[in-house]
Amino acid sequence: MTAPAIPQISGLLNINKPSGVSSYWVVNQVKKVLKIKKVGHCGTLDPMATGVLLVLFGKATKLQARFMAAKKVYRAGVLFGVATDSGDITGKILRKEEALDISPDKIKEAVLAFVGEIEQIPPMFSALKHEGRRLYEIAREGGEVARKSRKITIYDIDVLKIEMPRVEVRVTCSSGTYIRTLAEDIGGRLGTVAALDSLVREEIAPFKIQDSLEGAMIGKMDREELLKHSIDANAFADEARA
Repeated sequence: MTAPAIPQISGLLNINKPSGVSSYWVVNQVKKVLKIKKVGHCGTLDPMATGVLLVLFGKATKLQARFMAAKKVYRAGVLFGVATDSGDITGKILRKEEALDISPDKIKEAVLAFVGEIEQIPPMFSALKHEGRRLYEIAREGGEVARKSRKITIYDIDVLKIEMPRVEVRVTCSSGTYIRTLAEDIGGRLGTVAALDSLVREEIAPFKIQDSLEGAMIGKMDREELLKHSIDANAFADEARA
C-alpha cells in the first residue's frame, strides 16, 4: 500500500533572518520542515545581516520577481576610518585612518547627497554572476572583474544616530541597492573610508520586521505549525511595489 500523497502547498513566509547564517540556510530550513523542494527567497541578506527575508514556496515561487522588485528599508551602521575587502566589518581590513573630526551637519549633508536616482557599482562580494560564477567566489580567491554601474534609487535616508566614528542611518531604496557600497561611498564623500558594521532589513514592502517569524524558530516547528505562519502570496503580489 502506497503512502498518501502530501497535499500541494503554496505561500509566502515573512522571516526574520538571524545573524551568522546565509539566506540559503533559511530556505533549507523551510524545505526540511515543509517537505517541499520548490522554495526560494526574494533577495539575499549577507550572513552578518538580519531582518526581513521573504521565502516563497510551491506555486508562489512564480511571483518571486514581483517581490524582488519591491521597495526596501534598511537600518545600517556605518563605521568610518576602516576599509575592508568586503565593504563590511567581516572582511579583511585593507586600510585604517584616524577618525576625522567631521561635524554632524557635514555628515548629514554627505548622506543626503545620495538621495535620488544614482549610479552604483556592485561590490565584488555579491551574489551577482560573471561567466557563470558568483562574484563573491571570485573575490574569495583574490580575483576581481570589472563591473558596470547600475541605476538605483535612494528614496530617503534618515540619520538616526551620530557617535563618531560610527553613524546609524535608515535607508529606503529600490531593489538592487547595495548598502555596503553606499556606506563606502558616504565615507569617500567625506574624505575618508568607511565600512558597514551592522545591517537590518526592516521592510520589503509591504512586509515589516515586526510581523516576521524568527528564523531560529523554524527548525523547532512541524509542518502544520509553520504553515500557520504562511501568507497567500497572490493577495500581496500587487502591493509589492518598487
